Amino acid sequence: MARNNRTVVPESRAMLKQMQYEIASEFGLYGASYGGGTDTEFGSELGVMGGSMGYGTPYLGHLTSRDNGSVGGEITKRLVKQAEQSLFK
Repeated sequence: MARNNRTVVPESRAMLKQMQYEIASEFGLYGASYGGGTDTEFGSELGVMGGSMGYGTPYLGHLTSRDNGSVGGEITKRLVKQAEQSLFK
């Protein structure tokens, strides 16, 4: 089976990226690499946060596959929960 990482709804890309940083911060993965305490809630208003490679995205290459997988799994859990809540209201 071929993998397809294309975003089905391109407009959701920014929301998913924000969710990724929020969850990584909650898990202590994002803030730990930038002196701790990084709050991503107002990141878009403040501009690019520290540790950037110059492309508007922070460098997260030090994270392990396990760390990244736990963030992705949590994103999936939260999206499924949101979908269930909207379906069963």
